[in-house]
Amino acid sequence: MNAAAESPARQHYNVTLAVLVTGALAYALSQTMIAPALPEIQADLGTTTTLVTFALTGYLLTASIATPVVGRLGDMFGKERLLVITLMIFGLGSLVCALSHSIALLIAGRAIQGVGGAIFPLSFGIIRDEFPREKVATGIGLISATFGIGGGAGLVISGLIVDHVAYEWIFWLALIVVIPATIATHRFVPESPVKTPAKIDWGGAALLSSGLAALLIAVSEGNNWGWSSATFIGLIAVAAILLASWVRFEAGHPEPLVDMRMMRDRPVLTTNLTALLIGFGMFGSYILVPQFVQVPASTGYGFGASVTTAGLFMLPSALVMLVAGPISGLMGTRYGSKLPLVIGTVLACASFLMLAVWHESHLAIYVATALMGLGIGFSFAAMANLIVEAVDQSQTGVATGMNTIMRTIGGAIGGQVAASIVAGHIAADGLPAESGYTTAFAVSAFGVALAVLAALAIPGKLRSRPNVPLRPGEPALDA
Repeated sequence: MNAAAESPARQHYNVTLAVLVTGALAYALSQTMIAPALPEIQADLGTTTTLVTFALTGYLLTASIATPVVGRLGDMFGKERLLVITLMIFGLGSLVCALSHSIALLIAGRAIQGVGGAIFPLSFGIIRDEFPREKVATGIGLISATFGIGGGAGLVISGLIVDHVAYEWIFWLALIVVIPATIATHRFVPESPVKTPAKIDWGGAALLSSGLAALLIAVSEGNNWGWSSATFIGLIAVAAILLASWVRFEAGHPEPLVDMRMMRDRPVLTTNLTALLIGFGMFGSYILVPQFVQVPASTGYGFGASVTTAGLFMLPSALVMLVAGPISGLMGTRYGSKLPLVIGTVLACASFLMLAVWHESHLAIYVATALMGLGIGFSFAAMANLIVEAVDQSQTGVATGMNTIMRTIGGAIGGQVAASIVAGHIAADGLPAESGYTTAFAVSAFGVALAVLAALAIPGKLRSRPNVPLRPGEPALDA
């Protein structure tokens, strides 16, 4: 056994995993908890729908920008150190949100919280560096599942808070979770032995950040501006120019933020495309299902559910994800991660088709959301493992960070497309028509069906770089 494995600090990887899951949960909960509270926040702060939506958009923007940059910093200076700093910044953002009495301060706090998006690539890198080889896939699977679990559970918890307490407790809860996670990370997570000395590519970071900001703002505000408006089209054009410039800049940079050769590798490219399409469907479900069940029963198709009850309809999804991630990891260890990804995308697609044609009863919704959770849980875990297996160990942070970004972009697009379809089908009574939801569920199913095709396009056997050890002293994955 190698020295690293014999070190007492590195023996108890289950403790490390529990700490990493806690930090990831704090971020995952916060990504969706605010959604059911937006109407109450708008009324309390006396702001507009457009401005209050930036409390959600700002979070996604900062997460997309911080994820690859902090992931790269973790590869360079140590993942445990950067994870502690990231958790502290997330906690600061939570405190600012909890104490805010203006929409400007709330948006600023949410933007600070968004830095927590880097928790996931940093956690994936720590698992790859520290865990025994046979435990890596399962560990990554559980962390990946936490993203979906927290998203679903966040809707349930938020409903309870909005209906029975005050929306500020959404942010206090995030702070309550992240404080012990930060302390435990510093105490129990060992510093990574794998570091890659390099310079930060600030030019690439600026171009990527600007391009993603333009893209996400355009997608998030397209419904308000109009999809054919000059503002929307102009901002999309700006995003395209900036991102194209970023690709060209990175290709010629001696130490790029993101290695374009790595991004063009078929395993990485197809896995990122799958992440984009899975994100499209998942965030669409977070918007569609709670809204659908809250439609008054007088319409003939809605259930007239309260905010709390609407969140409970997503509970099966969160519960199933709890077991889907580790099972996906175990399956990936034995059969390869492509299999659980294909299975997951097929199940997720089936769940949206079910919602499109069978949504007359509570049971139908519960079954569909459970199936959705199983599919997304399988998919998230498999995608993270595919990326980790496909790239050099020195690129783990930035590669998994880019995969997270693709999922975020897909989610932003999927959420807005779903909302636009429903808004475009209004009945005579002013409420959304059933056809709007049916169409939106079908479009989500189509997006995830494309994810199935992307998953099938992933090479059947992924090969890790033969000169890159999983942990110091261990042979490479294919050695």
